[in-house]
Amino acid sequence: MAFKTIIEPFRIHSTQAIKRSTLEERDAALIRAGYNLFGLHGDEVLIDLLTDSGTGAMSSKQWAAMMDGDESYAGSRSFYRFQDVVRALTGFREVIPTHQGRAAERILFATLVKPGQVVPNNTHFDTTRANIEYCGAEARDLVIAEGRVPATKHPFKGNMDVAALDATIRDAGRERVPLVMVTVTNNSGGGQPVSVANLRAVREVCTRHGIPLYLDACRFAENAYFIKLREPGYERATPREIAGAMFALADGCTMSAKKDGLANIGGFLAMHDAAVAAACRNLLILTEGFPTYGGLAGYDLEAVATGLDEVLEEEYLKYRLRSTAYLAEKAEQAGVPIVQPPGGHAVYLDAKALLPHIPPAQYPAQALAVELYRVGGVRGVEIGSVMFGKRQPDGTETPAAMELVRLAVPRRTYTQSHVDYVVEVIAEVARRKRELRGYRMVEQGPWLRHFTARFEPV
Repeated sequence: MAFKTIIEPFRIHSTQAIKRSTLEERDAALIRAGYNLFGLHGDEVLIDLLTDSGTGAMSSKQWAAMMDGDESYAGSRSFYRFQDVVRALTGFREVIPTHQGRAAERILFATLVKPGQVVPNNTHFDTTRANIEYCGAEARDLVIAEGRVPATKHPFKGNMDVAALDATIRDAGRERVPLVMVTVTNNSGGGQPVSVANLRAVREVCTRHGIPLYLDACRFAENAYFIKLREPGYERATPREIAGAMFALADGCTMSAKKDGLANIGGFLAMHDAAVAAACRNLLILTEGFPTYGGLAGYDLEAVATGLDEVLEEEYLKYRLRSTAYLAEKAEQAGVPIVQPPGGHAVYLDAKALLPHIPPAQYPAQALAVELYRVGGVRGVEIGSVMFGKRQPDGTETPAAMELVRLAVPRRTYTQSHVDYVVEVIAEVARRKRELRGYRMVEQGPWLRHFTARFEPV
């Protein structure tokens, strides 16, 4: 018999207490943190949907593998197991471990990117963009038109605009485009997948111009399962086979193993080009560690190696995507517009549509994120003009294209009752939406300002 309920494909082996707080306590915490949810203490948060990066629960097999970690400074047995798993998954011979994804980005861009160059992507995420701009280059977003409209439904809203990519390369000049990146899934665009057909078309453009193609692959398994569900010709393929087809179209990848590596820390940089890899390893030694540990303990390498296998289990991926879709459906029923269709790792609330009375200069997505915490202790993250607004020389700011609040679901961490509670909080905030007011930014840093900025209510 076919049953409708998709249950968690695991049993809960141990638990960790979470603490309830009062409205007064949350108000005090917000004031102390300058209304920046990154400034809250973890114990002040009831349901933490700030990120799915490194916040998931590891399996018993991962914990068991960690006990067998080899902590040799050079030539660790755990590294060679890690390397074998990554090579088998991606097909890339050169494997460089890093402590997380942004370290892989920094090393890759410091090696390949020069001032005045342009790096196209479907949509850069915050650390990717910041690392490119730190090198003096431009991070240019080229997602398809449907990917810029939250309410539009399209099976692969993360796809890159291939014609715009070709035009960008021609206009900028081949010598000014050191590499092309595609983020799978497209995090800043709502966790939306990219099709194999689109990757193939991007590959053809890159080949024609002689430009390497890299994937930001931190959610490669979720992207692979979306392809299985939505792209004709892949219905019978396994997630591992689809992932292999994706990687086969690229020259390399950056990876945060804190996402689809199912680990609490870790990442890697992988590629075909041995000369580029040698230059990257030189920088790795300077900033991360020896090439066989790259800023990680041996037990971390074991956890990532095991997680990269587990994440491709079809029952897990079926549960993962469906549990996120459940939250999206319930948010819609509560009257809150979201990015459609739901992504794999998160639900994105459309603050611009929900709070039209708050102008972009007063950060409507920040206002919505703060209120979700204030009302019910639920922490999400602003993905709008705080994160992606562009400051101009005259002091004004160009707002982001979308004003979203991301509710990122940690892997294997929360149950359906936790999600149902989140939905109640969303519904209560939506009921009082006309009472919400915007914020002004009173402090900000020069890079990734959303991590440390401070605000005050307007």
